Formats: sequence, structure tokens, C-alpha cells
Amino acid sequence: MSQSSSDSSFDNIRIVLVNTTHPGNIGAAARAMKNMGLSRLYLVDPKEYPSPKAIWRAANALDVLDKVVVVETLAEAVADCGLVVGTSARERRIPWPLLTPRECGERTWAETAHHEVAIVFGREDRGLTNDELQQCNYHVHIPANPEYSALNIGAAVQVICYEVRMAYLTALEGKLPHFDDWDMPPARQQDLEYYFAHLQETLEKLDFLEADNPRQTMTRLRRLYGRIRLDQMELGILRGILTATQNYIFHTNNKIKRLEEEKAEK
Repeated sequence: MSQSSSDSSFDNIRIVLVNTTHPGNIGAAARAMKNMGLSRLYLVDPKEYPSPKAIWRAANALDVLDKVVVVETLAEAVADCGLVVGTSARERRIPWPLLTPRECGERTWAETAHHEVAIVFGREDRGLTNDELQQCNYHVHIPANPEYSALNIGAAVQVICYEVRMAYLTALEGKLPHFDDWDMPPARQQDLEYYFAHLQETLEKLDFLEADNPRQTMTRLRRLYGRIRLDQMELGILRGILTATQNYIFHTNNKIKRLEEEKAEK
């Protein structure tokens, strides 16, 4: 099943940046959004926009900047939204429903089928004000390293947009995406046993192993290959290497034997 971001539900998600000071962060946010399939960016009273710095940082996400909506207040940016989630880096005096980034992604995707959803990011130096956070249904907190928890806006947008995309892919596939597809089936256990016998025989011919005293070498090699989990083609390649090695040993020994015989005759 395709994992493209063409699903129309993405069009119901907007990223809102409030009072951004550095225009480069607007470009970085646009790039982060496009990476994850989002395209609707709202700017609330940005300090500097439009700006060449935003264009430069956006790289190949200029189409996101082309559709930017600039408004004066957060209320305007979220007026038609059925769900508003505000990013919060610190605890508030009055507790508010708090989501993890993963919960935020899941809830965002679940509700996009029904109404517009806004995810709001605050200023670089102080985030969202209490009044702005109170306009949000939920707060989302990124549990960063407490010794250095200040995230760049572009990075914070990337984290949240990534979780939205993971929620989308989970809904698409019925489970979290996985990347363990392989081009060949795993080697069968019986074939592995043939390989280990072949390997031990070859190592003995090389005088690497003593036939009567192999110690733990073969046990450790079994553990190594077990950890790797060879596929059928890989096993075939290794068997071919062992066969070529044994042929080389055979021909080399015959050559040495002939040379010794010729020397003895002289």
C-alpha cells in the first residue's frame, strides 16, 4: 500500500507559528513540514516576513511558503479549528490536558477527518503566553533533555510533524510502518548445518582448527552467524567461497607434491 502524503486529511492540519523573531526559523519549519507531508503554515504577527532568510532555509519547500497565511492574532489563526494543540515547554500554575508528541500525532490524525486542526508553536525565547495557551484544547510537551531542553522551532516542528506522519502511516497500514522487508528468504536450518560442517572441514584443511581440539571456535562462529541471520543467497555465496578455498588448497598441495617429486628425482 502506498505511503505517500496525498491523503486529503493532511489539508486539514495547519502549523501555526506565533510572533516568530528569526525568519530563518520560518523556512526551517516549512522544510520540516514538507518532509512529513504537511503544507499549511500560518504565521501570527511575525517580526520579519517575507524574508530572503526564510526562503534560503526552506530549501525545496518554497511551495509551503508560497501558501503561507499571515494573520495578526492567534485567535484569527485558529478561529475555524475544531482542535487546537499548543506546544508548552514548562509547567503551568493551572494544569492543562497534556499530550506527549505521540499522543498529539495520534489525536491530530484521528480528528483531521472531521475538522480543522491547528498545532501552535510559540516564540523562540519564551514560547506561548498563558493567554495563548488557554486558547488551546490541549498542550503538548516534548520531553527533551532537562539539562538542555530548549528546542529550536524548526526542530520542534519536525518532532511533532513526524508523529503526525507516524499516526497517518499507522492508520494506513493498520500498524506502525516497518522496514524489515528482505529480497531473499532466510537460510534453512538444515542448510546452515551443512554450511557449518563445510566450514569446519575447510578450517581444518587450512590448519586453523585442530580436528581433535576445535575448542570453542565453532561455537563462537555459530553464535556470530546466528546473530547475522544469513539468507539463502548469502549462504550460497559463503558455500562457494569455502569450495573455492578447498579447491585452492587441493591444487596447491598437488603442485607442492609434484615439485617435491621432481626435486627428489634430480
